[in-house]
Amino acid sequence: MAATTPVEGEILDLTRQILSAVAAGDWAAYRRLVADDLTCFEPEARGQLVEGLPFHEFYFKLPTDPARSPRPVTTTIASPVVKLLSDTVALVAYVRLTQTLDDAGRPVTKPCEETRIWRKTGGHWKHVHFHRSLPT
Repeated sequence: MAATTPVEGEILDLTRQILSAVAAGDWAAYRRLVADDLTCFEPEARGQLVEGLPFHEFYFKLPTDPARSPRPVTTTIASPVVKLLSDTVALVAYVRLTQTLDDAGRPVTKPCEETRIWRKTGGHWKHVHFHRSLPT
Protein backbone atom coordinates (compact mmCIF):
# COMPACT_ATOMS: atom_id res chain seq x y z
CA MET A 1 0.00 0.00 0.00
CA ALA A 2 1.35 3.40 -0.89
CA ALA A 3 0.82 6.20 1.60
CA THR A 4 -2.52 7.83 0.92
CA THR A 5 -2.31 10.72 3.39
CA PRO A 6 0.52 13.05 4.37
CA VAL A 7 0.62 11.52 7.87
CA GLU A 8 0.91 8.00 6.44
CA GLY A 9 3.77 9.23 4.24
CA GLU A 10 5.44 10.78 7.27
CA ILE A 11 5.17 7.51 9.22
CA LEU A 12 6.71 5.55 6.34
CA ASP A 13 9.51 8.11 6.04
CA LEU A 14 10.26 7.93 9.78
CA THR A 15 10.26 4.14 9.59
CA ARG A 16 12.77 4.29 6.72
CA GLN A 17 14.92 6.63 8.84
CA ILE A 18 14.93 4.15 11.73
CA LEU A 19 15.90 1.28 9.44
CA SER A 20 18.66 3.40 7.87
CA ALA A 21 20.01 4.26 11.32
CA VAL A 22 20.05 0.56 12.24
CA ALA A 23 21.80 -0.43 8.99
CA ALA A 24 24.41 2.34 9.43
CA GLY A 25 24.89 1.70 13.15
CA ASP A 26 24.02 5.36 13.78
CA TRP A 27 23.05 5.48 17.46
CA ALA A 28 22.52 9.27 17.46
CA ALA A 29 20.00 9.09 14.59
CA TYR A 30 18.24 6.09 16.14
CA ARG A 31 18.10 7.84 19.51
CA ARG A 32 16.43 10.93 17.99
CA LEU A 33 13.61 8.77 16.62
CA VAL A 34 12.81 6.54 19.60
CA ALA A 35 11.15 7.15 22.95
CA ASP A 36 13.09 6.60 26.16
CA ASP A 37 10.57 3.95 27.16
CA LEU A 38 10.74 2.00 23.86
CA THR A 39 9.46 -1.57 24.18
CA CYS A 40 9.90 -4.50 21.83
CA PHE A 41 9.72 -8.18 21.12
CA GLU A 42 12.50 -9.31 18.79
CA PRO A 43 14.42 -12.54 18.16
CA GLU A 44 17.53 -11.32 20.00
CA ALA A 45 15.45 -10.93 23.19
CA ARG A 46 14.54 -14.63 23.20
CA GLY A 47 10.83 -14.12 23.83
CA GLN A 48 11.26 -11.45 26.49
CA LEU A 49 9.65 -8.01 26.39
CA VAL A 50 12.53 -5.51 26.29
CA GLU A 51 11.95 -2.11 27.89
CA GLY A 52 14.19 0.93 27.46
CA LEU A 53 17.25 1.57 25.34
CA PRO A 54 20.29 -0.20 26.89
CA PHE A 55 19.50 -3.52 25.16
CA HIS A 56 19.51 -1.79 21.76
CA GLU A 57 22.50 0.42 22.50
CA PHE A 58 24.62 -2.69 23.11
CA TYR A 59 24.29 -3.68 19.43
CA PHE A 60 25.02 -0.17 18.17
CA LYS A 61 28.17 0.08 20.32
CA LEU A 62 29.76 -3.23 19.29
CA PRO A 63 33.29 -2.69 17.99
CA THR A 64 33.95 -3.07 14.29
CA ASP A 65 36.99 -4.70 12.75
CA PRO A 66 39.06 -1.85 11.23
CA ALA A 67 40.83 -4.33 8.91
CA ARG A 68 37.54 -5.39 7.36
CA SER A 69 35.77 -3.14 4.89
CA PRO A 70 32.11 -2.52 5.70
CA ARG A 71 29.57 -4.62 3.85
CA PRO A 72 27.00 -2.82 1.74
CA VAL A 73 23.46 -2.96 3.16
CA THR A 74 20.22 -2.14 1.38
CA THR A 75 16.93 -2.21 3.26
CA THR A 76 13.57 -2.40 1.50
CA ILE A 77 10.16 -2.00 3.12
CA ALA A 78 7.86 -4.40 1.25
CA SER A 79 4.06 -4.33 1.36
CA PRO A 80 3.72 -1.61 4.03
CA VAL A 81 0.40 -0.94 5.69
CA VAL A 82 -0.05 2.22 7.75
CA LYS A 83 -3.02 2.56 10.11
CA LEU A 84 -3.74 5.78 11.94
CA LEU A 85 -5.20 4.66 15.26
CA SER A 86 -5.78 8.23 16.43
CA ASP A 87 -4.37 11.71 15.80
CA THR A 88 -1.37 10.77 17.95
CA VAL A 89 -0.87 7.03 17.39
CA ALA A 90 0.06 5.20 14.19
CA LEU A 91 0.90 1.61 13.33
CA VAL A 92 3.01 0.46 10.40
CA ALA A 93 3.41 -3.21 9.42
CA TYR A 94 5.60 -4.53 6.61
CA VAL A 95 8.16 -7.10 5.54
CA ARG A 96 11.71 -5.81 5.83
CA LEU A 97 14.15 -7.13 3.23
CA THR A 98 17.82 -6.64 4.08
CA GLN A 99 20.35 -7.21 1.30
CA THR A 100 24.03 -7.62 2.12
CA LEU A 101 26.97 -9.93 1.39
CA ASP A 102 27.76 -13.17 3.20
CA ASP A 103 31.27 -14.07 4.40
CA ALA A 104 32.16 -15.36 0.92
CA GLY A 105 31.05 -12.10 -0.72
CA ARG A 106 27.85 -13.53 -2.21
CA PRO A 107 24.67 -11.43 -2.07
CA VAL A 108 22.04 -12.56 0.43
CA THR A 109 18.58 -11.23 1.25
CA LYS A 110 17.14 -11.73 4.72
CA PRO A 111 13.43 -11.09 5.36
CA CYS A 112 11.74 -10.29 8.66
CA GLU A 113 8.23 -9.21 9.59
CA GLU A 114 7.89 -5.98 11.55
CA THR A 115 5.16 -3.97 13.21
CA ARG A 116 6.01 -0.56 14.67
CA ILE A 117 3.97 1.84 16.79
CA TRP A 118 4.58 5.60 16.62
CA ARG A 119 3.20 8.17 19.11
CA LYS A 120 3.05 11.91 18.51
CA THR A 121 4.12 13.92 21.54
CA GLY A 122 4.87 17.63 21.57
CA GLY A 123 4.33 17.83 17.82
CA HIS A 124 6.92 15.10 17.03
CA TRP A 125 6.51 11.42 16.26
CA LYS A 126 8.50 9.01 18.45
CA HIS A 127 8.85 5.29 17.95
CA VAL A 128 7.44 3.59 21.07
CA HIS A 129 7.11 -0.14 20.32
CA PHE A 130 8.02 -2.74 17.73
CA HIS A 131 7.65 -6.44 17.15
CA ARG A 132 10.07 -8.13 14.78
CA SER A 133 9.74 -11.78 13.76
CA LEU A 134 11.76 -14.01 11.51
CA PRO A 135 9.68 -15.77 8.84
CA THR A 136 8.44 -19.23 9.71
